[in-house]
Amino acid sequence: MALFPEKGDVKTIPELLIWRVEHTPEMLAYMYRPDGGWVRRTWRDYYEEVKALSRALIGAGLQKGDRVCILGETRPEWVISDLAVIMAGGISVGVYQTLSPEQIEYILNDSGARMIFVENAEQLAKILKIRNNTPALEKIIVWEGTASGEGVCTLEEFIEKEGSHSELDKAFEERWRKVTPDDVAIILYTSGTTGPPKGAMITNHNIVSLLSCWHDQIPLYEDDITVSFLPMAHGAEHVVGFFGRMYGGVGTAYARSIKTVLEDIQDVKPTIFGSVPRIFEKAYSAIQSELKKKPPAVRKLFNWAIGVGKEYAALVRERKPIPLGLKIKNAIADFLVFRKIRRAFGGRVRFFISGAAPISVELLEFFHAVGLLILEVYGLTEATVVTHANTLDEYKFGTVGKPIEVLECKIADDGEVLVRGPTVFKGYWNKPEATKEVIDEEGWLHTGDIGEIDEDGFLRITDRKKHIIVTAGGKNIAPANIENTIKSLDPIISQVHVHGDRRPYITALVTLDEEEAKKFFSTTGKEYPGMADAVKDPELREHIKNLVARANEKLARVEWVRRFVILDHDFTIESGEITPTLKIKRKAIESKYKQLFDDIYEDRCEDVIEVVR
Repeated sequence: MALFPEKGDVKTIPELLIWRVEHTPEMLAYMYRPDGGWVRRTWRDYYEEVKALSRALIGAGLQKGDRVCILGETRPEWVISDLAVIMAGGISVGVYQTLSPEQIEYILNDSGARMIFVENAEQLAKILKIRNNTPALEKIIVWEGTASGEGVCTLEEFIEKEGSHSELDKAFEERWRKVTPDDVAIILYTSGTTGPPKGAMITNHNIVSLLSCWHDQIPLYEDDITVSFLPMAHGAEHVVGFFGRMYGGVGTAYARSIKTVLEDIQDVKPTIFGSVPRIFEKAYSAIQSELKKKPPAVRKLFNWAIGVGKEYAALVRERKPIPLGLKIKNAIADFLVFRKIRRAFGGRVRFFISGAAPISVELLEFFHAVGLLILEVYGLTEATVVTHANTLDEYKFGTVGKPIEVLECKIADDGEVLVRGPTVFKGYWNKPEATKEVIDEEGWLHTGDIGEIDEDGFLRITDRKKHIIVTAGGKNIAPANIENTIKSLDPIISQVHVHGDRRPYITALVTLDEEEAKKFFSTTGKEYPGMADAVKDPELREHIKNLVARANEKLARVEWVRRFVILDHDFTIESGEITPTLKIKRKAIESKYKQLFDDIYEDRCEDVIEVVR
């Protein structure tokens, strides 16, 4: 088994790093593949890298509680920068690399960050574009490539210039020892459902309390290894992934990119794999696509094997005895079919963890049938990412599991899921009133999700109180922000309804203001033909497409509307699509246009306009 800290051994993230390097200094911490083969780093190596950068941060004037942003892809420099900030007593603030300059500007100013780490020239250009609007920002440190300009330097230059003083060893030691459990370690910015993003303050105590639950719930071994590819700015990868791996001493291989994940998996052969549902959906779709190309006899064998596997796996889940005949058939199915599917994930995975978005029971049953168990977890940023989890000992498909051992959970009178315990966040940065809205006087955190607890204590999420989209890739997206951005560009657009929950990308329905549409036709020298024909006019369609494309430029990439349809009628109060104050009734529209949305994604809609592939 892996070597964990005993409960109470560590109370802060700095103490956890020190404990890890003292107990398993030569074990693998991480691997990366810059050009050729994989480069390995031990926990001792990692500690020395963190220490060197942390010294430089202190030398550059970073004070306890100062915020430092990190903008870049998931890679070793991200986690080195992250821990260096925390060890120096600072607060690490992750920023999605897909955000627009304007969105990054908001986070820099809201957090008051004094420094920012950026990955490369592309990200540096974003910061330089907004630098005059971020008065607190003093230093920009670039991981990759060259850097020039006032306050801009490369990572190597920064360490050499600011971290060379001998007295910094003592200062580094003093800093990490002064970090307390109640100190904020990281700020995770939410997507902003009804307004600008809010920074959730996650303390050292929040994180350590969550990780302490892993003793009994997640069996880990010394040779376990996983692949990291999800954005580090996301709470799941930052807290459960990075800090969790450090707590359990699990080695990490950093994928070269999201596009190379499956190839990198073949090299690494991970034993544990955490992901969002979209990766499993893609794998399932790829299997089905390949199956269609096979001869009828092969397809028949495959379907027989899956049927056997599902029957076998159902008995496993129900803890029932498995008849000898079924065991033999499953062994044959495994030899002929299942092991080939498992090889796509390296062939050594003991279990998967899926979170950040709902995953279908159909997928769970399929993968379990071939010998790949996916454990679904649930949580939210404000509760340090995970509140409920299915485990190897206790799991039930279609649920998000039971509460982690340090948390209480109950269902409010209106069906909302409430949680309370040491992982509930400290509050929103600079927003005490917003904090009071989600944490009541008794300390219960209101999750915004509707759910039910079954007779065995498993939680099932049934709906969301707040209108927020969770894509198949696990991204939380506020639709109102996208809709308002599009509508603000031209009065010809009356309404926009953004869609994408559990979908691979964002689509939309657009309605037009008829009077403005008439003006458009007048300027083009054509007679207005009526709305039904107007929405088919090539010039008008191109105009609306350009408006959506312009809106996309103001949004993060995950928020881009990639396809949309212009309706030949506006939403009305009479039809139940909007309120008297002209607010969209999302549930009503989602229900009414369900088939249209399905057609858009399945390439069955002739009227769809594609903005970007």
